[in-house]
Formats: sequence, structure tokens, C-alpha cells
Amino acid sequence: MEINGIVVSPDPRLRQECAEIEEIDGNIERLAEQMKRQMFENGGCGLAAPQVGELIQLVVIDTEYTSEKDYDPYVLINPRIVETSDTTHPFSEGCLSIPGINVEIARPDRVVVEAYDLNADLIRYEAEGDLMCVCLQHEIDHLHGITMFERLAPGKRMAAMHDYQEALAHGAKPGETS
Repeated sequence: MEINGIVVSPDPRLRQECAEIEEIDGNIERLAEQMKRQMFENGGCGLAAPQVGELIQLVVIDTEYTSEKDYDPYVLINPRIVETSDTTHPFSEGCLSIPGINVEIARPDRVVVEAYDLNADLIRYEAEGDLMCVCLQHEIDHLHGITMFERLAPGKRMAAMHDYQEALAHGAKPGETS
């Protein structure tokens, strides 16, 4: 199922392992531009290709924009987490593919990610204790078929799934959180 061009849970595409991108061509560039537009239009700070129905390892992220004027997402191709801290920090997360709810997830509070950009240059992203740190981990999870639900303990997962069903029944759309 899709809402506003965003694949929403429980669509099986969100649970799939995504293929690595072998070649950066015009199709990848167009998809990245489409994803940037969809992320902005839905008020997100990160979007992974499976969230728009494409099962490839492509992510766009912009955690700092305040308006269209300063909106300039990073494009990450085949991103890999190469280092994390041993300490975790809880953070309230939302997801465009699970509209209407937020859940608290403990993740490493420091992460180092390597990815290619649209010029096929290897870029290293380091983030610590902020939204970018959480967003990198959240979006890379999507590339491996992991949603917020899978990061929760069983009891919290059941409660979150119930809250999500309630939100959908009340018309929740991507970009809306509790």
C-alpha cells in the first residue's frame, strides 16, 4: 500500500533486503531527485529507496533544513555502517512508512557510515548524539528490511503496532506523528 507516493507498513517491500547499486546512471540520478522531492513533500528527514518501492541501496537524508531554500539532501549509495559506539541513547523516532506514531528506540550514539555519492566518490559520514546519527541508522535499516517495529521488544512492538493501526484508521499520512 502507498500513501502520497510512500510505501507504508505492512507492505512486504519494506521487509526485503535491497540490492547494491552496480552503476550510477541516469535512472539512479532521477530516482534520487524523485526521492528528494517526496521526502520534502512528506516532511521527512530521511528516505530509503524501498520506501518508494525500489529495492536498491539508495538513501536521501537532510536533517537540518527549515524550508525549501536550505533543503539540500545528501544522497547515499550502498551505505555501510563501518563503526558504532558501544553506548546507546534512546531517541523518539518516526517513519514516513509508519505514519501517525513515534517510538523510542535505543541506538548507538555515534556512527560512522561510508557511502558513494552520485559522482561515485566514496564519502564518510560521522554523526554523534543527534538526529543525523539516528537517521543514518534508521535509513540503512530500511535497506536491510528492518523497520522501527523490529527494533522494539515484543511487548512494545505489539503496542506500537496497535497504535499504528489506530493511526491508519484515523487517516494518518506520511509525515504525521503522534
